[in-house]
Amino acid sequence: MAELFRMPAVAADAATAVLSAWQVAEGASFTKDDALVSIETDKAEVDVSAERDGVLLKALYEAGVEIEVGDPIAVLGTAGEQTGDLDALLAELGVAAPAEARQAVRRDVPEEPAVPAPSAAPALSLAPAYGEPDRGGRIFSSPLARRLAREAGLGIEALTGTGPGGRIVRRDVEAAVAAGRAQATEPPAPPAPAPVPQATTPAAPASATGTGDHEDIPHTRMRRAIARRLTESKQHTPHFYLRATCAVDELLALRQRINAVSPVKISVNDLLIKAVATAHTQVPEMNAVWQPEAVRRFRTVDVSVAIATDTGLVTPVLRGIENLSVSAIATRTRAFAERARSGGLVPADLEGGSITVSNLGMYGVEEFAAIINPPQAAILAIGAARDEAVVRDGAVTAAKVLGVVLSVDHRPVDGAVAARWLAAFTEAVENPVRLVV
Repeated sequence: MAELFRMPAVAADAATAVLSAWQVAEGASFTKDDALVSIETDKAEVDVSAERDGVLLKALYEAGVEIEVGDPIAVLGTAGEQTGDLDALLAELGVAAPAEARQAVRRDVPEEPAVPAPSAAPALSLAPAYGEPDRGGRIFSSPLARRLAREAGLGIEALTGTGPGGRIVRRDVEAAVAAGRAQATEPPAPPAPAPVPQATTPAAPASATGTGDHEDIPHTRMRRAIARRLTESKQHTPHFYLRATCAVDELLALRQRINAVSPVKISVNDLLIKAVATAHTQVPEMNAVWQPEAVRRFRTVDVSVAIATDTGLVTPVLRGIENLSVSAIATRTRAFAERARSGGLVPADLEGGSITVSNLGMYGVEEFAAIINPPQAAILAIGAARDEAVVRDGAVTAAKVLGVVLSVDHRPVDGAVAARWLAAFTEAVENPVRLVV
């Protein structure tokens, strides 16, 4: 029996989402857990799977349309079922015919003006337009690969996948783009001599985005979301900042000893995340966020980790880390990093937490102050470890030190609480044995 398939709420705070691509063609059958459609929100792109076996009788929207959560986007049926009179079927199901449905415009990839290419130069596009497969069978690809292919004007169905089970992944799209560019730069055959025209004003070349001295890069949906959320944070969240310098000689020595025997390699950042969990446990007042009617305090320690990707910064949440070993934190952090860079994060991975850890030490940055990721209450900015002269027991000696800056929301957290938290964090870093016992 025919039923409506509605735009799912893939993110808790999203009122709309973009239908990125249909993963099943109209009239094609699917089985439970097959990917039906790719949905994009401000935070991530995710494949939505089928809850049971069936057939996609009718797609009510094309790819690239922004749709309100809960609105019908397709009609699903059972094997062998036919749509018949589509308008009558939709009326029976209580929805408007497709022609009457709202057609929204994608905000992340604006249409570019057509620029004619020289006749001798091969086109970069390798297949028909994205979202219109012209061959039978399922095409398995990651959300990031589909996005990159769409932005490059490539047909995903023409690419060869090198991922598990022939899945098309990011490197396959990048290889196709590189091959197309190399092909496009091959010198064309010399053109036949043309008659000399009468003197005329030369035609202006086709204009690209920007001018000779700059390039305008259109905002992606993620970049717009980052800009909006961080602007709101600075406008509405009263930040205050605390700075500390931690001696990390013992921390670095402990890491070296652990890595000598551990099958999972531990980074300095993994140990610092565990120190954040220790400080949250000792100062539970910091494990909170501001709500309109109350301060919400959490019973578990959930920490976001800032990960840079080609499309922007994401902050997946490590949950319950007060009960995790350092090696478990390392394993989960690396899994998040791999999924973030392959487009495999889902919105649920990015929700929650009361504090974010952002580390720019690997770039040689000594100190920076980060913007709080709302609705969290704090963000810890970590710089690079460096050699510095310190005074110990009245004598000057060389030591490895690391600078941190804690940005705090003053609404749920007072300065004295944040100071106690930073002291607990520093103590955990400078006496790191407690991080592994």
